[in-house]
Amino acid sequence: MHLADALLIWLDANTARMEGLNVNGGDCTGILKQIRTTVLPLWFAAEKRSSCHFSKFADESINSIFRLLKIPSSGSIHALGDGHLHDLRIRLTKFSKKVKLSGCPQITSVMLLLSVLPSSHNIGSTFRIIEQSPIKLERLDRDQCSLLLRSLPTLSFDAVQEVDISKCPRLHLETAIECFCTSFPSLRTLKAAFLLNFNIKTLYHLVRKCPMVYEVDLTTDTSPIITSQVCTLSSSTATTPQRSNLSINVGESPLCMNPFHKSGLSLAKLTLEGRSDLSDSDLQFISEFLVSLQYLNLRGCISLTDVGIASLLLKCPKLHSVLVCDTSFGINSVLALCSSPSDYIAGQHIENKHLDPLAFNLQALHMGGCKCVEEESLLKIMSQMQKLKTLCLRDTNLDDSALCRFGGSSLEMLDVSSTRVSQAALAHLVGRNPGLKCLKLRGCRNLSQQECDTQNGEFSSAYSCRELHNTIGRTLMLEDIALGWGFSYFSLEALKPAISSLRKITVGLGGSLGEDTLGRLPNICPMLESIVLYFQVLSDSIIMKIMANLKNLLVLALCYCLGDISIVSFKFCIPNLRKLKLERVTPWMTNNDLVILTKSCVNLIELSLLGCTLLNSESQQIISHGWPGLVSIHLEECGEMTTKGVSFLLDCQALEDLLLRHNGPGIKRSFISDAASKLPLLRKVSLDLCDASEGEFDIPDYADRYFLSTVKIARCKSQRYGLDVQFVEARRRPVHKETLVLVWNSKTIIRTVVKERL
Repeated sequence: MHLADALLIWLDANTARMEGLNVNGGDCTGILKQIRTTVLPLWFAAEKRSSCHFSKFADESINSIFRLLKIPSSGSIHALGDGHLHDLRIRLTKFSKKVKLSGCPQITSVMLLLSVLPSSHNIGSTFRIIEQSPIKLERLDRDQCSLLLRSLPTLSFDAVQEVDISKCPRLHLETAIECFCTSFPSLRTLKAAFLLNFNIKTLYHLVRKCPMVYEVDLTTDTSPIITSQVCTLSSSTATTPQRSNLSINVGESPLCMNPFHKSGLSLAKLTLEGRSDLSDSDLQFISEFLVSLQYLNLRGCISLTDVGIASLLLKCPKLHSVLVCDTSFGINSVLALCSSPSDYIAGQHIENKHLDPLAFNLQALHMGGCKCVEEESLLKIMSQMQKLKTLCLRDTNLDDSALCRFGGSSLEMLDVSSTRVSQAALAHLVGRNPGLKCLKLRGCRNLSQQECDTQNGEFSSAYSCRELHNTIGRTLMLEDIALGWGFSYFSLEALKPAISSLRKITVGLGGSLGEDTLGRLPNICPMLESIVLYFQVLSDSIIMKIMANLKNLLVLALCYCLGDISIVSFKFCIPNLRKLKLERVTPWMTNNDLVILTKSCVNLIELSLLGCTLLNSESQQIISHGWPGLVSIHLEECGEMTTKGVSFLLDCQALEDLLLRHNGPGIKRSFISDAASKLPLLRKVSLDLCDASEGEFDIPDYADRYFLSTVKIARCKSQRYGLDVQFVEARRRPVHKETLVLVWNSKTIIRTVVKERL
């Protein structure tokens, strides 16, 4: 991939010279043929289909990838032919430090083993012997894998410290871990995001085989069913995943579970974000063998209890970063953080028997959405944290009294969005933390309240928004800011010194920058990479200034904004833009306008359109042809785009997230399974029954879901409107009723019906 990128940059820089060469000359073609297109990431190959230099090779790459996908992962290597074996090898040298295979669904254990064998080795004959064996390569257990690798002349790549196998669902994990152990002895970081079959037992085997591993990332998609955010109407018996049957004895010698056994002594950073299958017994198991854990991310692990989280916190005295947003983190967990762990680790040899509470040494605490933490608990935890660098308390019961208890001065990130804090408490905290780089205040309705006494948390005198913004402007140098209530065009001048190096800005409900202020944004913040605006007043001149002047802009989201804008706004070429969201701001958009958009924003990977009612079925082909590398498509209320079915959108073969709602009743009943079978990286699908051509959608079985992890199906009901039937014929319009949410994890399928539209 990096070779392809480098060559394409070189070709683009020498276009004029290349035009003078013979079209059939071998220079350009010969160079590009050095790229092993068979092992390119699918998303990269799909995106490069629009490249004038690489489109032919991109098509060859995609064809090769899908040819590999049709071969069962345990199938015969001869299906490819001996001549293709070299092209299946991942490039590894003695200088390789990182092996990034993310987004390569074609990668199997066969390809991994091919890559660690000497190039001079007779690979074909070796695999013929393996395939003639009664035990297939992809079905080997770890002991058989170990024996196999010892029988092969595998190479050792001592410089490799990081391996990324995220989104590689066909990779046999037991074989892969044995391969890492043998060929990557210095492995420090393993990223295996979105692999549901990588469970806690697999993690245990990894740290035993690769004792140098310091960081493991097992992130999956966070379930949309966060109990504090939705109203559950009904649920199946499988809503709560079965508790893990893992115990301290997992078939290994009991000595292995001694907390001071060498296993797990190196692993310090563990990310389990989004794993709805993670249970309290899994946490107990983790706390037994990962004795050196310092960083733990449990965000969105909805099956954990407060008691289970608290138990782990008490057993991991070295933790300094705890990320538990949208979990059951509550009173017990707060008490665990605020208590000395020395009483809970009896029997272990500890030099300092009087350990400080975890809260005292915390560097990161993210507990956004944890509404089970009451005011009293917040007061307790906030008063004990002194060394904190990042703090997320969004959508909690935080108020001024608790915020004023925080005495730290090392904060770099603070998120108090959708809380009850006021300007005075924030100004007090900002003044004590001049190193803040990220400040998120969106949804704080009390930002027009009075000042509080920072010693006693009591209100005393009026305190204006302008004074808060003056404090921010004098004190901070921000890179990321999110504002809403209390933010107006008067604020920008005060904030100007603090936002000259700003890279991300979000303005939400309650914030009003005004047309002149928005127009000045590119001059005040020339380094902006992300702009997200809700409920602002826009014009063509504003959008043109943004598009013309912010060449580094990667993300542009305009949502529910007012004003008069047209396609003229989007005629400037902005090649770096990767994510574009236009929601309720471009109702005039036609197919011709969409074509212009594909030419000005040529490198999009995420597209969201809402309320573009003039689009039709031909829009699908414009989207897939203009942006073949899209990984996320959200289309809602976009005219008749799906009236004739969904075919061209599936040409975006690297899609991971697809939302189609209220775009026309032409979607087949079997669409979910059909899309999952044609799009090997597709994980999330969102539909509406209004668009079902046969009135419903089939739900795939657990074994036939391919890579899917989340399906959301909204249901509407008709509602009559029209006040006087004598003059206006009564009509009906769809009104949201409920959403069926299906979430697959490593154990089961969770079926839930919620009132909200998710």
